[in-house]
Amino acid sequence: MNERKQLVVKYAHELFIEKGYQATSIQDILDYSSISKGTFYNYFSSKGELLKAVFLSAQEKLEKERNELLIGQNLADIEIFIKQSELQIHSNKSSKLFSLYEEVMISNDTELKNFITHVKFQYIHWLSKRFLDIFGVEKKPYILDCAILYSGMMHQMIHFNALAREPDFNPTEIIRYCVNRIITIFEDVSSSNVQLLEPDLIKQWLPDCFHTQEDFHTALLHSANDLKKVIFKLCQDNEADRVKNLKLIHFIQEEILQNADPRIFLIDSALLSLKSDPTLKETVELSEFEKIIANN
Repeated sequence: MNERKQLVVKYAHELFIEKGYQATSIQDILDYSSISKGTFYNYFSSKGELLKAVFLSAQEKLEKERNELLIGQNLADIEIFIKQSELQIHSNKSSKLFSLYEEVMISNDTELKNFITHVKFQYIHWLSKRFLDIFGVEKKPYILDCAILYSGMMHQMIHFNALAREPDFNPTEIIRYCVNRIITIFEDVSSSNVQLLEPDLIKQWLPDCFHTQEDFHTALLHSANDLKKVIFKLCQDNEADRVKNLKLIHFIQEEILQNADPRIFLIDSALLSLKSDPTLKETVELSEFEKIIANN
């Protein structure tokens, strides 16, 4: 998205927050953004398409920040998930996405309603993947059910705590409360082997989501995590090599995840350094890490 178009999205978002989506006209957006009608329609086919761009812009920023929290971390660390959830709440609150969601859902715009439903499916998909990281593959049959339960708990607890305690309610307290409840639920449903929805149902809801950049980032993080475990195991008697190799992996992740135009020559150089380590060059984990990067 070019800089001028991004500014239009930013200004429109400000107007939608101030006046509401329905009450904001295209002329309001033209005046506030200082653009012509021709420029507007060159960027967006309708006001609805502009609202989608607002949601997507906020979502991309959140996704980038959530991924950055995982760099160099243990994906199973539930404290990292709590920090990611805090980001989600702060992002939704600062951008007032919930009020925009609600305005769309009471409208007669079927296309926008379907878009919001798709966004909700994406959140459930993200929760499912993170729960798989945290609770392990043996809990996979219950992943989708628990993701939906957690999403519902969070939404309602935030809503009613905000009503009762605004502006003093503590998002972290709510997150920890819901996380502790979902841990208990995972234990209960797995011990009783109770499942309502198959985890792979998400693939029917989001058929395009399994070939996206988001999944590349997830695959990269998982592969990097596996490679780091191997490094800790094989380089436990050589601290210098262990630190050097971990720094190389962190650099590659940051270069790919934080730069819109990653410097390939630097990534190739870092990979070459990893492959020059005789303890790593024949490992399956390094080969898989390199393959994921090459296939992006």
